[in-house]
Amino acid sequence: MPPGLPDTMLGLARRVGLAAAPAGDDRCAIIDIGSNSIRLVVYQGRTRIPATMFNEKVMAGLGRGLAANGKLSDASMDVAVAGLRRFAALTRAMGIANVRTVATAAVREAKNGAAFIARVAAECGLAIETIDGEAEARGAALGLVSGIPDADGVVGDLGGGSLELIRVKGGEMGHRISLPIGALRLDAVRKRDRRALGPFIAKALDQVGWADEGRGRPFYMVGGSWRALAQIHIWTSDHPLPIVHQYEMPADAPGKLFRSLSHTDLATLKAVPHLSTSRLPSLPGAAMLLAAVVKKLGSSSVIASGFGLREGLLFADLPPEVRSLDPLIEAARAEGARQGRFPEHGDMLFDWMDPLFADEPAGQRRLRLAACLLSDIAWRAHPDFRPERGVDVALHGNWVAVTAAERAALACALHHNFGGSADAPIMATLARLAPPPLLARARIWGLALRLGQRLTGGTAVALAASRLERAGDAVQLRLGPGHADLAGDAVQRRLKLLGNGLGLGSRLVTG
Repeated sequence: MPPGLPDTMLGLARRVGLAAAPAGDDRCAIIDIGSNSIRLVVYQGRTRIPATMFNEKVMAGLGRGLAANGKLSDASMDVAVAGLRRFAALTRAMGIANVRTVATAAVREAKNGAAFIARVAAECGLAIETIDGEAEARGAALGLVSGIPDADGVVGDLGGGSLELIRVKGGEMGHRISLPIGALRLDAVRKRDRRALGPFIAKALDQVGWADEGRGRPFYMVGGSWRALAQIHIWTSDHPLPIVHQYEMPADAPGKLFRSLSHTDLATLKAVPHLSTSRLPSLPGAAMLLAAVVKKLGSSSVIASGFGLREGLLFADLPPEVRSLDPLIEAARAEGARQGRFPEHGDMLFDWMDPLFADEPAGQRRLRLAACLLSDIAWRAHPDFRPERGVDVALHGNWVAVTAAERAALACALHHNFGGSADAPIMATLARLAPPPLLARARIWGLALRLGQRLTGGTAVALAASRLERAGDAVQLRLGPGHADLAGDAVQRRLKLLGNGLGLGSRLVTG
């Protein structure tokens, strides 16, 4: 208990997090001290994709003074220490026992970095772990892989002080390099002489001796300034899904963004939703660098990642068997268990309808499983709004390892699962995100789920006592002995809709 808190407040203190955390609490926090920003993220546990309980940043700009004299400025250190005092106080109030504080390029390269670390220890009670460029690159790559497991290309993590480039394939890292061309350094060069920025970037990229390994493969961009460019591209292209993670741009987009930003009053960009205004000055340099990197590597496209160093540090600590889990499926299973009525029902529905989809590609099977796991999340909502609830969860949920087209497929499946119509306005939006064949298949998933939910009332017994299959030119639902009473009119109507969706007839068999 904090000093001076009355004993009568003990119960309240426990409720609001001022008392000690309960035994077995595996919550953890990472404080990431970068060259531009300092961020605290509190995670709910050490799972494959832990839920974020709290997330806050301070734009301290520690790296701004390095180009001039190699030191952290007094003003930026004051801002940083004030923010770190708050972060330390918050983690104590939350009862977080496991707090890891890491610093990257600015602190490790500054002449007065050791003095800053000592000041933070004295004033904030935080022990800073300074990680080198190799560890920073590894953390960024692991973070990318944790959020996009099948990544095959080059990861670029742009911080305020440095750029890490790492080759990734099959969850493993290959060549890597750390270059001293962070967003703040680019901004400093640009302000001194705009004409010097191109040669400055080119000279640094000449050190990448393995650039050909990126040719024809995606470039995965990590870092706040590059994520801001993705936000701008989403906004300017009127993309219907404003989610940065796994947003894909064509390879020529960075060059177009640079030319656009070079002739745009940056104040007009304040209209871009969720764009940090403190990053605006660094965006032209970040865009020029991104265009140069993509050209140097011969990248096929540019994919944004919301995951980076912090997620990589967490991922590295997980056991191999946890790291190998599918993050989309794990998150969908957790959400289904939290909001559904019968936790085991999603997996059973998947197996129950499997005979209808014998020829399904592995990627679609994975999406269908996610849809099954989420098929009961809207039961508490008003019936008229259940389709809307399903679409919202699928499109806007905090999922990873899923593209915009795959989100749209999930949304389509849940829309029809909860009774949404094929001509609902949302279907036009989904059609902008996913190809028609995928949406058509997702609609069938939804109709099968709707039949299964009505047949069983969300219970396991009725699924175990029935079989759904193709039989000649019909979809056949077979009910085992003693379960014929489950075949009500609503079940037969939904069976017919499913058959129509597949271009088949429908047949109910009992006994």
